[in-house]
Amino acid sequence: MMSVYLHDIPLDEAQERLRSALQAAGLWGVLGVEEIPLDQHALGRVLAEAAWASISSPHYHASAMDGFAVRSRETAGAMPTAPMILACGPQAAYVDTGDALPEWADGVIPIENVEPLDEKGEIAVELRRPHAIRIRAAVTPWSHVRPMGEDIVATQLVLPAGQELRPVDLGALAASGHTTVKVARRPRVAILPTGSELVEMGRDLKPGDIIEYNSIVLAAQVDGWGGEAVRFPITPDDLDRITGQVRKAALQYDLILLNAGSSAGSEDFSARVVAGLGDLLVHGVAVRPGHPVILGMLHVNAGEQPGKEKLTPVIGVPGFPVSAAMTGEIFVEPLLARWLGREPRQPEKVTAFLTRKVTSPPGDDDYLRVAVGRVGERLLAAPLARGAGVITSLVRADGIAVIPHGSQGVEAGSPVTVRLYRSPSSLEQTIFAIGSHDLTLDLVAQFLAEKGRRLVSANVGSQGGLVALRRSEAHLAGSHLLDPETGEYNLPAIRHYLPGVAVTVMAWVERQQGLIVPKGNPKQIRSLEDLVRSEVVFVNRQRGAGTRVLLDYHLGQLGIAPDAIRGYNQEEYTHLAIAAAVSSGRADCGLGVAAAAQALGLDFVPLYDERYDLIIPTQYLVSPLLAPLRELARSKELREAIAALPGYGIDQIGNIIAELG
Repeated sequence: MMSVYLHDIPLDEAQERLRSALQAAGLWGVLGVEEIPLDQHALGRVLAEAAWASISSPHYHASAMDGFAVRSRETAGAMPTAPMILACGPQAAYVDTGDALPEWADGVIPIENVEPLDEKGEIAVELRRPHAIRIRAAVTPWSHVRPMGEDIVATQLVLPAGQELRPVDLGALAASGHTTVKVARRPRVAILPTGSELVEMGRDLKPGDIIEYNSIVLAAQVDGWGGEAVRFPITPDDLDRITGQVRKAALQYDLILLNAGSSAGSEDFSARVVAGLGDLLVHGVAVRPGHPVILGMLHVNAGEQPGKEKLTPVIGVPGFPVSAAMTGEIFVEPLLARWLGREPRQPEKVTAFLTRKVTSPPGDDDYLRVAVGRVGERLLAAPLARGAGVITSLVRADGIAVIPHGSQGVEAGSPVTVRLYRSPSSLEQTIFAIGSHDLTLDLVAQFLAEKGRRLVSANVGSQGGLVALRRSEAHLAGSHLLDPETGEYNLPAIRHYLPGVAVTVMAWVERQQGLIVPKGNPKQIRSLEDLVRSEVVFVNRQRGAGTRVLLDYHLGQLGIAPDAIRGYNQEEYTHLAIAAAVSSGRADCGLGVAAAAQALGLDFVPLYDERYDLIIPTQYLVSPLLAPLRELARSKELREAIAALPGYGIDQIGNIIAELG
């Protein structure tokens, strides 16, 4: 038999193997039915069988107005010039909205269309109990009446099986005579995190510790999809202990999500556990992220009933957070849908155009996380971080674009289909900021969120931001490009990269750039000259970043060759990433802003002052989309928040420096 150990197979083949195993085990359908009170936690449950009306609604002829019930034929001939008088009792009876009509009545005259009369034929004071009424228009049969069964007729289908119950559905069931409802039993899902490196959240961390939060994500997914998740305690990397926990869970639950240990390392036991307790169906699926997925079927005997095995499917979920979340979407949600008797979730889809080229493994379906927004007439998809461990990329993602296997990537500007995580309407409120990284943009994002806008930032450097504006791929770009010849910021670069493009240069902040160093500055790094010392390891910003341009300018002024600096070619894309590299010991220093040093408890050696501007195409600056940003630039709240950050000046924030193009 061919080995299935970490042997990637196409996604559709993996899904077919699981489906066949579930069908053979009798687990390819609703797991069970339970009857619950309609008014107790029925919302969101899935109907296990069709609901039929036991009574009509309304179950009598009901008045739709406050007024007088009449026989329509007795009003024939009434006109403004020939009013008619009807005696209350035999010919007219007062009814409130919802009251049952007298058996003899077939219409209602609204109270505002009658003249109540007393015994003398004069206008009566008591509107609801007059002696007679005078009318000036005839009534058609069944006017202002809700006839019996207008909404629901007894024996009529109210809701089909598979309906996920909404608030209005509960009302319809109650109106049609139901007090209870038969729903699919919620699948019970055990989530087993494994790994000796894992620690519970809230614990003190030491190097090598990893906070265990995949089970939180998986449990929330399961609960949101209609299941009941139970998180087991962390099990260390020990084959016997993991086997024991899986065996225990298999006897009590409908599905097991065995998290981590699904690769092929020395402490990756999941495949061996599944094979030891049942059938290992799949070990490796050709999707990225998430390829080391395990699919299996466990055969566990409770002991007291020899020969009677319980069959329980198990999914080995990769340990990387994005892989774990994507495994839930690809495999767990469709399975829960099948067990609940509903259709799998179908996210809304839009077509968007990629802002940059992406490469993909040719043999895998590549699940690309993207931010989506409208810039001009085009809906754009900006690829986010690709790493399987970057959980924040899913937080920031507006959706997933699947690059199918067989291709090696997609060129910039190509259309892709995006499966949305958000509503399409929210995408119209997205502001794309592509360019240089600055910590104040995170503050801006928070303030804009309070005003109904989303700021999506892509950190590609100042030059990359200007190129994005030239391609009409952003609403604004942050830039701090120093021109070596003139010493001027941004304007020469704008003229070079954006000829003929009408843009407005808005001053944002003045900020200090300097060397980020460990607490206490143990290697006593004081200037750029110290970077050439053999024991000093530097971490740099990427090519095209304004900070990199600033560094190269001053190295040239000092006559220092880049290849004399250890780590000059070691690149990061943000100031915080520079600080993280120093904090972790990967580098001794890097050029960045003071606020990034403070954020990670590092020291800072100030060297230069610079201006950071927002470059905004004029057509967007005056648009309603960016109106909250214009207001924000003048707000006291934002100014105070930025002023609280070290190394920032806000004297010019919001001022228009130049209008070019």
